Amino acid sequence: MKLPDLTDVENAGVLEYHGHAYTVEQAAAAAKLRFLGVDLARVDSKRTLLAAFADGLRLPEHFGDNWDALADCLEDSDWLGKSGVAIRIAHSATYRKAHPHDWETAEEILAEAAEFWRDRHLPFWVLVA
Repeated sequence: MKLPDLTDVENAGVLEYHGHAYTVEQAAAAAKLRFLGVDLARVDSKRTLLAAFADGLRLPEHFGDNWDALADCLEDSDWLGKSGVAIRIAHSATYRKAHPHDWETAEEILAEAAEFWRDRHLPFWVLVA
C-alpha cells in the first residue's frame, strides 16, 4: 500500500501500512504533523501493550494504564498539539494474532480518536505495520 497523503484530514484513521518508519516520519514532517512511533516487538500482554503506547506516544505521567485512560489521553488537545499526528505502530503482527480481543479494543480506541480529531479538522493517522 502506498503511504496516504497525511494532510488529508477526511481520510485520516487507522490503516495497515508496512513501509519504512523513515518514510512516514518524513511525510509527517512535510505535512507539519507530530510523528510518534510505537514498537510492539516485545509486547505480550495488555499491560505491556499499554506501556508501549504510553512510551511511544509520550503520554502524560498521569496516564492510568487502562483503556479509558488511553482514550482520554488520545483526545486531549494538550497531548495532540495544534497540527495533528502521524503514529506508526511497528511489529504488531504477533500481538494481533496472540491477543485479538485486546488488539480489537486498542484499534477501536485509535479509530475513535481519529474520528474525534477529524471532527475538529485535525489529522490523526495511525499506520500499523
